[in-house]
Order: sequence, then C-alpha cells, then structure tokens
Amino acid sequence: MAAEVASGPFSGKIVIRNLGLVLSGDLARPILDADAIVVVDGRIAGIGRAADLDCADPAMEIDAAGSAVCPGLIDSHCHPVFGDWTPRQNQLGWIEMGVNGGVTSLLSAGEVHLPGRPKDAAGVVALAMTAQRCFQNFKPAGAKVLAGAPVPELAFGREVYEQLAAAGIRHIGEIGLGTVAKGPDAARVTAWCREFGLESIMHTGGPSIAGSHFVDRDDVLEAQPDVVSHINGGPTSIALADVRVLCEKATGAVEVVHNGNEKAALACLEAVRAAGRLADMLIGTDAPAGSGVQPNGMLRMVTLLASLGGLPAEQALCLATGNVARKRRLADVGLLEPGRCADIVFLDRPEASSGADVLGAMAVGDIPGIGMVMIDGNIRARRSRSTPPAARAPVVS
Repeated sequence: MAAEVASGPFSGKIVIRNLGLVLSGDLARPILDADAIVVVDGRIAGIGRAADLDCADPAMEIDAAGSAVCPGLIDSHCHPVFGDWTPRQNQLGWIEMGVNGGVTSLLSAGEVHLPGRPKDAAGVVALAMTAQRCFQNFKPAGAKVLAGAPVPELAFGREVYEQLAAAGIRHIGEIGLGTVAKGPDAARVTAWCREFGLESIMHTGGPSIAGSHFVDRDDVLEAQPDVVSHINGGPTSIALADVRVLCEKATGAVEVVHNGNEKAALACLEAVRAAGRLADMLIGTDAPAGSGVQPNGMLRMVTLLASLGGLPAEQALCLATGNVARKRRLADVGLLEPGRCADIVFLDRPEASSGADVLGAMAVGDIPGIGMVMIDGNIRARRSRSTPPAARAPVVS
C-alpha cells in the first residue's frame, strides 16, 4: 500500500515535448493547438508549440512519443475512510490503483463505511474534521482526497452546520444516507448549507446501504442541492422519466457514477444535451460500494458516454475533469491551463484497438491505455497497472 505523507510539488522545470494531442478538460475548447507543456515547481507554466515556449534548461524532460495528455481525472463521488483502505471489501491500495486509472483527485460523499460511524452531532463533526485533516496530510500515491463529508441527521440543528463551516469543512455528505432524506427536511439542510457556504449533495434513487433511504424526484426538486448525486442510482435508479425531469429542473449539477444504472446514465446524457446543460454534468464512481472498487471506473464511464452515448470523447473527458473542477469549486485542478497544478495523465489508444487514436478507441468502446500519471509534477505511475497497455508511452530523461 502506498503510504505517503504529503511531500509537496516537484521542484524545478519540466518540459514535456512531442505531444500528439492535448485534451484540455474545458468543454469550450477541449482540444488545444499544442505539442508541448512546461511545468515549473509543480504547476503548469505554459502550453503551446515548443518553439514558442521557454523550454531551456529543464530539470526533467519528457518525450511524450506522440501520445495524448489530459488533466488528471477527478472522481466526483467516492467513500473513503482512513488511509488507503476500505472496510467495505477490506481492501488495501484502492486509491493507489485509482491513480493507475488516471484519477488524481477524489471528493468524498461521506465516510459512511467506517465501522461504528458516529451519528451524534459531536461525533459527526469530529469525524469530518479528522477525515479532512488526515487526507490533507496523507496522499496515497500522491492522490488528493478531499475528505470530511458529514452525513446530515434529523437531530442536527442550524448550529451544527455553522460549526462545520467554522471548522473549515467544505461540503456535507449525501443527504439521504442518514435520517435526513425527504423533501422538507432536505430543503431545511440545503438552506443552512447555503447560509454557511457549505456545498450540499443529495443521494438520488434507492437505498444503497443499511439505514439509507429512497430519494425520489420530488425530494430533490424541493431541496435543490448543489449536486444531484448519482442521478443514475447508487446503484438503483429512479425512473428514466424522472431522470429527465431532474436534468431539466434541478438547479444543481447532475452526477452519473460507475456504480449505478448505465441506461439511466445514458438517459441523463441525452437529457442534459437537449437542455443545453452539458457543463452541469459530472462523473464519479461511488466506490467503494457493494459492487467493489474499479480502478478504471472513471475511464469506463467516460468511454461509455463516448461510445454508446455518442458524445465526442474529448467532451466526455471534460465531464470527469473541468466540469467537476468548476461545478465543485476546485481552483487548482481539472484543467490543463497555466497556473493549475500539473496533474497530467499521458494516455493513448490501447494496443490492438480498432480505433485510430485515443479518441477513436474510446468512440468504439475501448478504454484508453495509460502510459504515465503525474501529480503536482511528480511522476506517480508509469505504465498503468490497471489499464491495457498504451500503444505509446512517454520516455523520461
């Protein structure tokens, strides 16, 4: 298991050359006219043509060998506990393997799998603070885990949310995983969250774990959370007609997850495109869950939407990168642009794919092969241990 205290970004200049394709993560401009990236002290300093950038005297040079790059994927929905371990399957190293699947940041939707999880106000606040602080100091394989997502309970008053905000907690766990679930109660919680600047997220669909609740379309519309979590179910979906209604009328972002109903995810994509709301659609995994941990879960969802959903692959990747960063207020990650952290995934068509390049491979349903993953300029994985082999992989000198 990767066990690493946060060590900081790479120090010095990195020059990345010979890029075949630069995927920005930005829906407005998903493909950049560039063949090089310059990184200084762990942040992107320049993107463009090598002849136009300051590429002199690098501490590290990377020949991309014609492969593509995209921003590190952001898992909009996961359930960590402590360390790189999940009690759901008693599995070690699940976050490290996610890095091998291109995931560089993860957002907790609640530390709900902790054995004996407290449900009183003092315990819930303490758990949120502890989880948040632990993952600020501990980065499995360099992954950035934004943990500390307290699950709302009916016994909590306004003062609990004020206390959470004062303690530096940024978002709550899924409404619906605790005793708060139905419309009026959920609306009261989302109002308090808005008052104190906490991001609200809301379980959608059938119960996922013992003690959770069915949350339907009307509950979500009454509460209007910032994020409609796993609109395609976690794992049981609401009716497809209700998915479409939420895509039209919910004011928050709509999220689809790997551990949900794939048909409902495709219905969501169709609905948001029809409504002109593609920028509001996010991708997560909802792992660890009863169906396990899938290191390639984010890549599989992107590929599903690109192949069966007909969304151009370069746009599908934006749903797992720039969309999540913008809708969930992550200023440093999710886009390849100057000033952002150098969280960069090198990827290509998998060997033997019928697709001509990485985008073509995804369009026919093949997940990309990953040749390297960089977080804050530090190389965290070489050829991936979870994806099929990339046709081309970068060379470091």
